[in-house]
Amino acid sequence: MFKVIIQKYVLKELQKIDKENQQFIFNKIKDLEAGDFTGDKALKGTHQGKFRKRAGNNKIVYLKENDILLITLIRIAHRKEIY
Repeated sequence: MFKVIIQKYVLKELQKIDKENQQFIFNKIKDLEAGDFTGDKALKGTHQGKFRKRAGNNKIVYLKENDILLITLIRIAHRKEIY
């Protein structure tokens, strides 16, 4: 079981997304909390060390710290705007 930290600016980005997609994103965040990383991809280049999880047309970018079982959400946005 992981602890998920959601920054204030990430919550603001999430509020801009419609309610249906918000629920889908919350389900994906629950998957992260449970340790389900299937389908997640490691990012490259300047974002190296971070991972992304797809939630419909949106992506969740997060940082996983193995030692303390902590996941920090970096960004939630439409896949066209994420990077």
